[in-house]
Amino acid sequence: MSNKPHVVVLGGNFAGLGAAQKIREFAGDAVRITVIDRKNFLLFVPNIPAEVFEGRDPAKTLSMDLRSTLAEDDIGFIQAEVQALDPDAKRIDFVPSERPGAAPESMHYDYVVVAVGNRLAFDRIEGFAEHGHTCTDFYYGNKLRHFLEHEYRGGPVAIGSARFHQGDGTKDIKLYGGHAFPSAEAACEGPPVETMLSMATWLKEHGKGGPDKITVFTPAKLIAEDAGEQVVGKLLEIASGMGFHYLNETQDITRITHEGVEFANGKSVEAELKLVFPDWVPHDFLKGLPISDSEGFVVTDVTMRNPKYPNVFAAGDAAAITVPKLGGIGHAEGEIVGKQIAKDVGRMAAEEADKPLEPVVYCIGDMGANQAFYIRSNSWFGGPDQVLKMGHVPFLLKMQYKNLFFKTRGKMPEWGLDASKLLAEKLFAA
Repeated sequence: MSNKPHVVVLGGNFAGLGAAQKIREFAGDAVRITVIDRKNFLLFVPNIPAEVFEGRDPAKTLSMDLRSTLAEDDIGFIQAEVQALDPDAKRIDFVPSERPGAAPESMHYDYVVVAVGNRLAFDRIEGFAEHGHTCTDFYYGNKLRHFLEHEYRGGPVAIGSARFHQGDGTKDIKLYGGHAFPSAEAACEGPPVETMLSMATWLKEHGKGGPDKITVFTPAKLIAEDAGEQVVGKLLEIASGMGFHYLNETQDITRITHEGVEFANGKSVEAELKLVFPDWVPHDFLKGLPISDSEGFVVTDVTMRNPKYPNVFAAGDAAAITVPKLGGIGHAEGEIVGKQIAKDVGRMAAEEADKPLEPVVYCIGDMGANQAFYIRSNSWFGGPDQVLKMGHVPFLLKMQYKNLFFKTRGKMPEWGLDASKLLAEKLFAA
Protein backbone atom coordinates (compact mmCIF):
# COMPACT_ATOMS: atom_id res chain seq x y z
CA MET A 1 0.00 0.00 0.00
CA SER A 2 1.30 3.47 -0.88
CA ASN A 3 2.47 5.71 1.96
CA LYS A 4 1.27 8.78 0.09
CA PRO A 5 -1.56 10.75 1.73
CA HIS A 6 -4.88 9.17 0.75
CA VAL A 7 -7.56 11.59 -0.43
CA VAL A 8 -11.08 10.16 -0.50
CA VAL A 9 -13.65 12.13 -2.48
CA LEU A 10 -17.26 11.33 -1.63
CA GLY A 11 -19.35 11.91 -4.74
CA GLY A 12 -18.60 11.80 -8.44
CA ASN A 13 -20.87 14.33 -10.07
CA PHE A 14 -19.77 17.87 -10.98
CA ALA A 15 -18.19 18.91 -7.66
CA GLY A 16 -16.73 15.49 -6.83
CA LEU A 17 -15.30 14.79 -10.26
CA GLY A 18 -14.00 18.34 -10.56
CA ALA A 19 -12.37 18.25 -7.12
CA ALA A 20 -10.68 14.89 -7.81
CA GLN A 21 -9.32 16.10 -11.15
CA LYS A 22 -8.06 19.37 -9.67
CA ILE A 23 -6.38 17.57 -6.76
CA ARG A 24 -4.53 15.43 -9.27
CA GLU A 25 -3.68 18.44 -11.44
CA PHE A 26 -2.28 20.52 -8.58
CA ALA A 27 -0.91 17.87 -6.19
CA GLY A 28 0.36 15.55 -8.92
CA ASP A 29 1.64 12.18 -7.79
CA ALA A 30 2.07 13.34 -4.19
CA VAL A 31 -1.31 11.87 -3.22
CA ARG A 32 -3.43 8.78 -3.79
CA ILE A 33 -7.04 9.56 -4.72
CA THR A 34 -10.19 7.47 -4.46
CA VAL A 35 -13.69 8.57 -5.49
CA ILE A 36 -16.76 6.85 -4.01
CA ASP A 37 -20.18 7.26 -5.62
CA ARG A 38 -23.36 5.19 -5.49
CA LYS A 39 -23.65 5.34 -9.29
CA ASN A 40 -20.97 4.72 -11.92
CA PHE A 41 -21.80 7.67 -14.17
CA LEU A 42 -21.99 11.44 -14.04
CA LEU A 43 -25.50 12.83 -14.53
CA PHE A 44 -25.39 16.00 -16.65
CA VAL A 45 -28.37 17.64 -14.98
CA PRO A 46 -28.35 21.16 -16.54
CA ASN A 47 -29.43 19.99 -20.00
CA ILE A 48 -32.23 17.63 -18.97
CA PRO A 49 -35.02 20.23 -19.48
CA ALA A 50 -33.77 21.07 -22.97
CA GLU A 51 -33.86 17.40 -23.99
CA VAL A 52 -37.27 16.78 -22.44
CA PHE A 53 -39.00 19.75 -24.08
CA GLU A 54 -37.52 18.75 -27.43
CA GLY A 55 -39.08 15.29 -26.97
CA ARG A 56 -35.78 13.44 -26.53
CA ASP A 57 -34.72 10.87 -23.94
CA PRO A 58 -32.06 12.63 -21.79
CA ALA A 59 -30.61 9.27 -20.69
CA LYS A 60 -29.24 8.71 -24.19
CA THR A 61 -26.91 11.72 -24.24
CA LEU A 62 -26.41 13.13 -20.74
CA SER A 63 -24.35 10.57 -18.82
CA MET A 64 -20.58 10.01 -18.67
CA ASP A 65 -18.81 6.91 -17.36
CA LEU A 66 -16.95 7.67 -14.15
CA ARG A 67 -14.60 4.73 -13.83
CA SER A 68 -12.85 5.25 -17.18
CA THR A 69 -12.87 9.04 -16.79
CA LEU A 70 -11.12 8.86 -13.42
CA ALA A 71 -8.71 6.19 -14.59
CA GLU A 72 -7.24 8.68 -17.06
CA ASP A 73 -5.79 10.52 -14.05
CA ASP A 74 -4.90 7.43 -12.02
CA ILE A 75 -7.82 8.03 -9.66
CA GLY A 76 -9.46 5.01 -8.09
CA PHE A 77 -13.21 4.51 -8.12
CA ILE A 78 -15.56 2.56 -5.85
CA GLN A 79 -19.25 2.26 -6.65
CA ALA A 80 -20.82 2.30 -3.19
CA GLU A 81 -23.32 3.98 -0.92
CA VAL A 82 -21.64 5.94 1.87
CA GLN A 83 -23.07 5.00 5.27
CA ALA A 84 -20.98 6.98 7.74
CA LEU A 85 -18.11 9.42 8.10
CA ASP A 86 -16.07 9.47 11.32
CA PRO A 87 -13.87 12.60 11.33
CA ASP A 88 -12.07 11.57 14.54
CA ALA A 89 -11.17 8.08 13.31
CA LYS A 90 -10.66 9.41 9.75
CA ARG A 91 -12.82 6.60 8.41
CA ILE A 92 -15.51 6.18 5.77
CA ASP A 93 -18.04 3.33 6.08
CA PHE A 94 -19.74 2.26 2.87
CA VAL A 95 -21.65 -0.56 1.21
CA PRO A 96 -20.67 -1.49 -2.37
CA SER A 97 -23.67 -0.92 -4.64
CA GLU A 98 -22.78 -2.81 -7.81
CA ARG A 99 -25.03 -5.69 -6.70
CA PRO A 100 -27.50 -6.02 -3.80
CA GLY A 101 -26.34 -7.83 -0.68
CA ALA A 102 -22.79 -6.50 -0.40
CA ALA A 103 -21.17 -6.50 3.05
CA PRO A 104 -20.28 -3.22 4.76
CA GLU A 105 -16.73 -1.95 4.18
CA SER A 106 -14.54 0.77 5.69
CA MET A 107 -11.74 2.94 4.33
CA HIS A 108 -9.19 5.19 6.03
CA TYR A 109 -8.42 8.62 4.70
CA ASP A 110 -5.86 11.34 5.31
CA TYR A 111 -8.08 13.90 3.59
CA VAL A 112 -11.77 13.64 2.78
CA VAL A 113 -13.72 15.82 0.36
CA VAL A 114 -17.47 15.70 0.91
CA ALA A 115 -19.08 16.26 -2.49
CA VAL A 116 -22.09 13.94 -2.32
CA GLY A 117 -24.63 16.59 -3.28
CA ASN A 118 -28.00 16.57 -1.53
CA ARG A 119 -31.19 14.57 -1.36
CA LEU A 120 -33.93 16.14 -3.44
CA ALA A 121 -36.78 15.77 -0.96
CA PHE A 122 -39.70 14.98 -3.25
CA ASP A 123 -40.72 12.41 -0.64
CA ARG A 124 -41.58 15.27 1.72
CA ILE A 125 -44.14 16.77 -0.67
CA GLU A 126 -47.54 15.22 -0.10
CA GLY A 127 -49.09 14.10 -3.35
CA PHE A 128 -46.00 14.52 -5.52
CA ALA A 129 -45.75 10.87 -6.58
CA GLU A 130 -49.38 10.80 -7.70
CA HIS A 131 -49.77 14.28 -9.17
CA GLY A 132 -46.40 16.03 -9.49
CA HIS A 133 -43.74 16.30 -12.18
CA THR A 134 -40.18 17.59 -12.43
CA CYS A 135 -37.09 17.27 -14.64
CA THR A 136 -34.23 16.73 -12.20
CA ASP A 137 -33.04 13.32 -13.44
CA PHE A 138 -33.59 10.82 -16.25
CA TYR A 139 -36.54 9.05 -14.62
CA TYR A 140 -38.52 12.20 -13.86
CA GLY A 141 -37.50 13.80 -17.14
CA ASN A 142 -38.87 10.88 -19.13
CA LYS A 143 -41.98 10.72 -16.97
CA LEU A 144 -42.64 14.39 -17.81
CA ARG A 145 -41.88 13.77 -21.50
CA HIS A 146 -44.41 10.93 -21.61
CA PHE A 147 -47.02 13.06 -19.84
CA LEU A 148 -46.59 15.91 -22.32
CA GLU A 149 -46.74 13.60 -25.33
CA HIS A 150 -49.61 11.34 -24.28
CA GLU A 151 -51.64 12.71 -21.33
CA TYR A 152 -51.51 16.50 -21.13
CA ARG A 153 -54.81 18.03 -22.26
CA GLY A 154 -53.73 21.67 -22.45
CA GLY A 155 -54.80 22.86 -19.00
CA PRO A 156 -53.13 25.34 -16.60
CA VAL A 157 -49.49 24.81 -15.59
CA ALA A 158 -47.89 25.60 -12.21
CA ILE A 159 -44.09 25.74 -11.87
CA GLY A 160 -42.09 26.55 -8.76
CA SER A 161 -40.12 25.60 -5.66
CA ALA A 162 -40.63 24.23 -2.19
CA ARG A 163 -38.92 26.06 0.66
CA PHE A 164 -35.21 25.49 1.28
CA HIS A 165 -33.90 25.09 4.84
CA GLN A 166 -30.44 26.60 4.76
CA GLY A 167 -28.95 25.84 8.18
CA ASP A 168 -26.56 27.97 10.21
CA GLY A 169 -23.28 26.90 8.61
CA THR A 170 -22.53 30.27 7.02
CA LYS A 171 -23.14 32.55 9.99
CA ASP A 172 -19.44 33.43 10.29
CA ILE A 173 -18.76 33.76 6.55
CA LYS A 174 -17.98 37.17 5.07
CA LEU A 175 -17.73 37.74 1.33
CA TYR A 176 -16.63 40.50 -1.02
CA GLY A 177 -15.05 42.78 1.55
CA GLY A 178 -17.10 41.85 4.60
CA HIS A 179 -20.60 41.28 3.23
CA ALA A 180 -22.60 38.93 5.47
CA PHE A 181 -23.62 35.64 3.85
CA PRO A 182 -27.21 35.90 2.55
CA SER A 183 -30.12 33.65 3.42
CA ALA A 184 -32.11 31.84 0.71
CA GLU A 185 -35.72 30.70 0.73
CA ALA A 186 -35.22 28.42 -2.32
CA ALA A 187 -32.23 26.20 -3.07
CA CYS A 188 -31.85 27.18 -6.74
CA GLU A 189 -34.45 28.87 -8.91
CA GLY A 190 -32.66 28.86 -12.23
CA PRO A 191 -34.48 25.58 -13.06
CA PRO A 192 -38.00 26.95 -12.43
CA VAL A 193 -37.25 30.04 -14.54
CA GLU A 194 -35.77 27.89 -17.31
CA THR A 195 -38.69 25.47 -17.16
CA MET A 196 -41.37 28.16 -17.31
CA LEU A 197 -39.81 29.73 -20.40
CA SER A 198 -39.27 26.37 -22.12
CA MET A 199 -42.80 25.27 -21.24
CA ALA A 200 -44.24 28.43 -22.83
CA THR A 201 -42.36 27.68 -26.06
CA TRP A 202 -43.56 24.06 -25.96
CA LEU A 203 -47.19 25.17 -25.56
CA LYS A 204 -46.90 27.51 -28.52
CA GLU A 205 -45.18 24.96 -30.75
CA HIS A 206 -47.81 22.31 -29.95
CA GLY A 207 -50.81 24.60 -30.42
CA LYS A 208 -51.83 24.46 -26.76
CA GLY A 209 -51.55 28.11 -25.81
CA GLY A 210 -48.77 30.22 -24.36
CA PRO A 211 -47.36 31.87 -21.22
CA ASP A 212 -50.80 32.94 -19.98
CA LYS A 213 -51.45 29.30 -19.02
CA ILE A 214 -48.42 29.24 -16.71
CA THR A 215 -48.15 30.36 -13.08
CA VAL A 216 -44.67 30.46 -11.63
CA PHE A 217 -44.36 30.52 -7.84
CA THR A 218 -41.68 30.96 -5.21
CA PRO A 219 -41.49 30.70 -1.41
CA ALA A 220 -39.34 33.84 -1.39
CA LYS A 221 -40.19 37.51 -1.73
CA LEU A 222 -38.44 37.45 -5.11
CA ILE A 223 -37.96 34.49 -7.45
CA ALA A 224 -34.30 33.70 -8.27
CA GLU A 225 -33.29 36.24 -5.64
CA ASP A 226 -29.63 35.19 -5.86
CA ALA A 227 -29.47 36.60 -9.41
CA GLY A 228 -29.85 40.11 -7.98
CA GLU A 229 -32.79 42.50 -7.85
CA GLN A 230 -31.85 44.24 -11.10
CA VAL A 231 -31.70 40.99 -13.08
CA VAL A 232 -34.86 39.59 -11.51
CA GLY A 233 -36.67 42.86 -12.12
CA LYS A 234 -35.87 42.60 -15.83
CA LEU A 235 -36.93 38.95 -15.91
CA LEU A 236 -40.24 39.67 -14.20
CA GLU A 237 -40.92 42.62 -16.49
CA ILE A 238 -40.32 40.43 -19.54
CA ALA A 239 -42.35 37.54 -18.09
CA SER A 240 -45.27 39.81 -17.20
CA GLY A 241 -45.29 41.27 -20.68
CA MET A 242 -45.42 37.76 -22.15
CA GLY A 243 -48.42 36.87 -19.99
CA PHE A 244 -46.95 34.66 -17.24
CA HIS A 245 -48.65 34.70 -13.84
CA TYR A 246 -46.49 35.10 -10.72
CA LEU A 247 -47.01 34.14 -7.06
CA ASN A 248 -44.39 35.02 -4.46
CA GLU A 249 -44.07 34.39 -0.71
CA THR A 250 -45.94 31.09 -0.93
CA GLN A 251 -43.73 29.98 2.02
CA ASP A 252 -43.71 26.31 1.01
CA ILE A 253 -45.59 23.59 -0.86
CA THR A 254 -47.91 21.79 1.54
CA ARG A 255 -49.68 19.45 -0.90
CA ILE A 256 -50.06 18.60 -4.57
CA THR A 257 -53.48 17.34 -5.67
CA HIS A 258 -55.16 16.44 -8.92
CA GLU A 259 -56.55 19.98 -8.99
CA GLY A 260 -53.34 21.92 -8.30
CA VAL A 261 -50.78 23.04 -5.69
CA GLU A 262 -51.53 24.13 -2.12
CA PHE A 263 -49.17 26.46 -0.26
CA ALA A 264 -48.21 27.09 3.35
CA ASN A 265 -49.48 30.69 3.16
CA GLY A 266 -53.00 29.34 2.69
CA LYS A 267 -53.22 30.04 -1.04
CA SER A 268 -53.41 27.58 -3.90
CA VAL A 269 -53.19 27.49 -7.68
CA GLU A 270 -55.17 25.33 -10.06
CA ALA A 271 -53.11 23.33 -12.53
CA GLU A 272 -53.28 20.24 -14.69
CA LEU A 273 -49.47 20.08 -14.86
CA LYS A 274 -47.65 20.62 -11.58
CA LEU A 275 -43.88 21.01 -12.22
CA VAL A 276 -42.05 21.44 -8.93
CA PHE A 277 -38.57 21.57 -7.42
CA PRO A 278 -38.18 20.35 -3.83
CA ASP A 279 -36.20 21.21 -0.74
CA TRP A 280 -32.55 20.15 -1.00
CA VAL A 281 -31.57 18.33 2.18
CA PRO A 282 -28.27 16.81 3.34
CA HIS A 283 -27.71 13.06 3.34
CA ASP A 284 -28.57 11.40 6.62
CA PHE A 285 -25.00 10.28 7.36
CA LEU A 286 -23.89 13.93 7.58
CA LYS A 287 -26.47 15.00 10.15
CA GLY A 288 -25.27 15.48 13.70
CA LEU A 289 -21.57 15.31 12.85
CA PRO A 290 -19.10 17.81 14.35
CA ILE A 291 -18.29 18.96 10.80
CA SER A 292 -21.93 19.78 9.97
CA ASP A 293 -24.33 22.63 10.64
CA SER A 294 -27.84 22.56 12.10
CA GLU A 295 -29.31 20.97 8.94
CA GLY A 296 -26.42 18.66 8.07
CA PHE A 297 -24.53 20.73 5.50
CA VAL A 298 -20.75 20.61 5.91
CA VAL A 299 -19.31 23.77 7.44
CA THR A 300 -16.27 25.27 5.73
CA ASP A 301 -14.36 28.51 5.58
CA VAL A 302 -13.82 30.35 2.28
CA THR A 303 -11.04 27.89 1.35
CA MET A 304 -13.53 25.00 1.64
CA ARG A 305 -11.81 23.58 4.73
CA ASN A 306 -13.70 22.64 7.88
CA PRO A 307 -12.61 24.88 10.78
CA LYS A 308 -12.58 22.04 13.34
CA TYR A 309 -11.10 19.32 11.15
CA PRO A 310 -8.57 20.80 8.70
CA ASN A 311 -8.31 17.54 6.75
CA VAL A 312 -12.04 17.67 5.93
CA PHE A 313 -13.18 19.64 2.88
CA ALA A 314 -16.51 20.06 1.14
CA ALA A 315 -17.49 21.15 -2.36
CA GLY A 316 -20.76 21.47 -4.23
CA ASP A 317 -24.23 21.14 -2.80
CA ALA A 318 -23.16 19.29 0.37
CA ALA A 319 -21.24 22.38 1.53
CA ALA A 320 -23.08 24.92 3.68
CA ILE A 321 -21.42 27.75 1.76
CA THR A 322 -22.87 26.58 -1.57
CA VAL A 323 -25.98 28.73 -1.81
CA PRO A 324 -27.58 28.75 -4.28
CA LYS A 325 -27.02 25.08 -5.08
CA LEU A 326 -25.40 25.80 -8.41
CA GLY A 327 -22.88 23.80 -10.46
CA GLY A 328 -20.70 26.79 -11.29
CA ILE A 329 -20.09 27.51 -7.62
CA GLY A 330 -19.30 23.85 -6.97
CA HIS A 331 -16.76 23.89 -9.81
CA ALA A 332 -14.97 26.88 -8.28
CA GLU A 333 -14.97 25.16 -4.88
CA GLY A 334 -13.46 21.98 -6.33
CA GLU A 335 -10.56 24.00 -7.71
CA ILE A 336 -9.97 25.61 -4.32
CA VAL A 337 -9.94 22.17 -2.67
CA GLY A 338 -7.34 21.00 -5.16
CA LYS A 339 -5.12 23.97 -4.40
CA GLN A 340 -5.47 23.58 -0.63
CA ILE A 341 -4.43 19.92 -0.67
CA ALA A 342 -1.58 20.74 -3.07
CA LYS A 343 -0.40 23.35 -0.58
CA ASP A 344 -0.51 20.83 2.26
CA VAL A 345 1.69 18.36 0.35
CA GLY A 346 4.18 21.01 -0.74
CA ARG A 347 3.11 21.34 -4.38
CA MET A 348 1.70 24.88 -4.28
CA ALA A 349 2.59 28.11 -2.52
CA ALA A 350 0.15 29.53 0.03
CA GLU A 351 -0.09 32.78 -1.91
CA GLU A 352 -1.71 30.94 -4.81
CA ALA A 353 -3.60 28.31 -2.82
CA ASP A 354 -5.25 30.56 -0.24
CA LYS A 355 -7.28 32.72 -2.61
CA PRO A 356 -10.80 32.65 -1.08
CA LEU A 357 -14.05 31.64 -2.68
CA GLU A 358 -15.81 34.56 -4.39
CA PRO A 359 -19.11 33.02 -5.48
CA VAL A 360 -20.71 34.08 -8.73
CA VAL A 361 -24.11 33.04 -10.02
CA TYR A 362 -23.50 31.78 -13.56
CA CYS A 363 -26.67 30.45 -15.13
CA ILE A 364 -27.56 29.70 -18.75
CA GLY A 365 -31.13 28.48 -19.09
CA ASP A 366 -32.90 27.06 -22.14
CA MET A 367 -35.98 28.96 -23.35
CA GLY A 368 -36.91 26.69 -26.27
CA ALA A 369 -36.79 27.62 -29.96
CA ASN A 370 -32.97 27.74 -29.84
CA GLN A 371 -33.03 30.64 -27.38
CA ALA A 372 -31.61 30.91 -23.86
CA PHE A 373 -30.98 33.38 -21.05
CA TYR A 374 -27.56 34.11 -19.57
CA ILE A 375 -27.07 35.42 -16.02
CA ARG A 376 -23.81 36.44 -14.37
CA SER A 377 -24.25 38.06 -10.98
CA ASN A 378 -22.48 38.39 -7.64
CA SER A 379 -24.55 41.21 -6.17
CA TRP A 380 -26.44 38.92 -3.77
CA PHE A 381 -23.10 38.14 -2.11
CA GLY A 382 -21.99 41.78 -1.99
CA GLY A 383 -20.30 42.02 -5.39
CA PRO A 384 -20.89 44.68 -8.06
CA ASP A 385 -22.13 42.66 -11.06
CA GLN A 386 -25.61 41.90 -12.42
CA VAL A 387 -25.85 40.85 -16.06
CA LEU A 388 -28.80 39.40 -17.99
CA LYS A 389 -28.72 38.55 -21.70
CA MET A 390 -31.18 36.65 -23.86
CA GLY A 391 -30.92 35.27 -27.35
CA HIS A 392 -29.50 32.60 -29.63
CA VAL A 393 -25.86 32.98 -28.52
CA PRO A 394 -26.55 31.97 -24.90
CA PHE A 395 -28.31 28.87 -26.26
CA LEU A 396 -25.26 28.01 -28.37
CA LEU A 397 -23.05 28.52 -25.31
CA LYS A 398 -25.20 26.16 -23.25
CA MET A 399 -25.10 23.43 -25.88
CA GLN A 400 -21.39 23.85 -26.61
CA TYR A 401 -20.53 23.80 -22.91
CA LYS A 402 -22.10 20.35 -22.72
CA ASN A 403 -20.25 19.16 -25.81
CA LEU A 404 -16.92 20.48 -24.53
CA PHE A 405 -17.51 18.98 -21.08
CA PHE A 406 -17.97 15.52 -22.55
CA LYS A 407 -15.11 15.92 -25.01
CA THR A 408 -12.67 16.92 -22.25
CA ARG A 409 -14.24 14.52 -19.71
CA GLY A 410 -14.95 17.37 -17.34
CA LYS A 411 -11.62 19.19 -17.70
CA MET A 412 -12.97 22.47 -18.96
CA PRO A 413 -10.27 24.83 -20.27
CA GLU A 414 -9.26 27.83 -18.20
CA TRP A 415 -10.52 30.20 -20.88
CA GLY A 416 -14.02 28.69 -20.93
CA LEU A 417 -15.82 31.09 -18.62
CA ASP A 418 -13.95 34.11 -19.97
CA ALA A 419 -14.92 33.17 -23.52
CA SER A 420 -18.56 32.69 -22.50
CA LYS A 421 -18.56 36.06 -20.79
CA LEU A 422 -17.11 37.77 -23.86
CA LEU A 423 -19.52 36.12 -26.29
CA ALA A 424 -22.66 36.54 -24.20
CA GLU A 425 -22.02 40.02 -22.83
CA LYS A 426 -19.96 41.89 -25.39
CA LEU A 427 -20.19 40.54 -28.91
CA PHE A 428 -23.53 39.06 -29.87
CA ALA A 429 -26.24 38.98 -27.18
CA ALA A 430 -28.89 41.62 -27.02
